Amino acid sequence: MLNKTLDITVIILTYNEEIHIRRCLENVTPFAKKVFVVDSPSTDRTVEICREFENVEVVVHKYPGNQAEQFNWALDTLQIETEWILRLDADEYLLPELVEELKERLPVMPEGVSALSLSRSRAYCGKILHHGIVNNVKIVRVFRKGMARYEQRLMDEHLEILDGETAELKHQFVDDNRMTFGQFTDKHNNYASREAALLLDAEFHLTGSQIVSQDHGKEVERKRAQKNRYAKMPLFWRAFGYFVYRYIIKLGFLDGKEGFLWDFLQGWWYRTLVDAKIFEIKRACGNDKKKNHQKNLAVLLRPLHRLRRHRPHPLRQSGGGPHSGRPGKQKEKRPLQNSPGNPLPGRSEKGPGNRPHERKP
Repeated sequence: MLNKTLDITVIILTYNEEIHIRRCLENVTPFAKKVFVVDSPSTDRTVEICREFENVEVVVHKYPGNQAEQFNWALDTLQIETEWILRLDADEYLLPELVEELKERLPVMPEGVSALSLSRSRAYCGKILHHGIVNNVKIVRVFRKGMARYEQRLMDEHLEILDGETAELKHQFVDDNRMTFGQFTDKHNNYASREAALLLDAEFHLTGSQIVSQDHGKEVERKRAQKNRYAKMPLFWRAFGYFVYRYIIKLGFLDGKEGFLWDFLQGWWYRTLVDAKIFEIKRACGNDKKKNHQKNLAVLLRPLHRLRRHRPHPLRQSGGGPHSGRPGKQKEKRPLQNSPGNPLPGRSEKGPGNRPHERKP
């Protein structure tokens, strides 16, 4: 086994992740030069646990409403000094084989490669699933500093590679969420509202945000095209068909009770909840689809319009960057407000000595 620290910074976004964060940090701190935890802020022991790790720095920043904006804030604000960045969720971890592959390949990666696509595996109720549609999903999670930004979406956001090629790694990281069933249903009820907005946007082309881009990789392009087709299918029947596809056709039943629970809850129950929200909205709009859908659905999709008003990243404007081979004006990085006694959102803390800005009761 290769025992060395990689020239890589890990960024983890958190909110009340005390059941996951220790496992995640124990996984990445042995090989990462630096780990940043951007907290929203949490009301549980998430930050307290992070303080136990020497090379972990916590930055508290009020949640702006979506993951993409929070992560892009981190890219613009954090003092990142490594060549590579790994984006990881608190409920995820890298398998040992992937860690070793990173140690072998990252130091000798060709200059023309700006990002790495990793293979994601899914675990549910503590068991890694091998069937259904959850295994070996390719996602860009590693990229050179300054070479990627998250697209502005309400959910299912992906990294946009600003320049260069994307290489694929063979081994996997695991998405292993340990929420209770009650926490799962509460969280997915919130997801369902955003998913309904995105499906309505795809059906009626209200904002243009569903256009498939070439910047996210083939896997994302394929998933976005599938979602656009799904949006045109009949309500409720499509949720049932999706469950049958996952659980029967893609052999999800071979994963036992855990496979059934995952495919039923995430594949049928959740999709039915999304359709129920869409049904409710369409009933409120009346029968005049041309008028009322445009008028009423626009209210629901205001967050999408707000996301699309964001200023383009400087690399997009100039066409240049540190690895692009073309000149371009770089955005000046502002230092974090880190003075003692000034606990503003966005302040940084390191080690056990400082407490982050906490939510007022």
